[in-house]
Amino acid sequence: MLDLTTQGVFSWNELLTKDVEAARKFYTEVLGWTGEDMTMQDGSVYTVFKIGDQQVAGMMKLPEQAEQMGAPSYWGAYISVDDVDAIVAKVTSLGGTVIVPAMEVEGVGRFATLQDPTGAIFGILKTEPMK
Repeated sequence: MLDLTTQGVFSWNELLTKDVEAARKFYTEVLGWTGEDMTMQDGSVYTVFKIGDQQVAGMMKLPEQAEQMGAPSYWGAYISVDDVDAIVAKVTSLGGTVIVPAMEVEGVGRFATLQDPTGAIFGILKTEPMK
């Protein structure tokens, strides 16, 4: 089995949606996922979808600013990296753009959201070691 913490591996998928409850109903009924809600530091709610005890994806409300700009609900993908800050620097040096600057999420790790020179958006993630 592939180690999802290996640099370059797609390791996490996340739904940003305008309607969290409708999305929860849809994915739990279609795929049999269960949802576990977590309150984030800023008070927002993040849902971790699971199959049994295995985490398979996350979901959160599409940020208001993104919605105001006309962004649709969408699935985003995160790629594991060994050093978020080094990858952010490399992406910008190669013509990419930082969409969400590198930041820590307690209990998860460090991440950033980036855009390649063609316009494709992706996330990078360095997970915290399991305790």
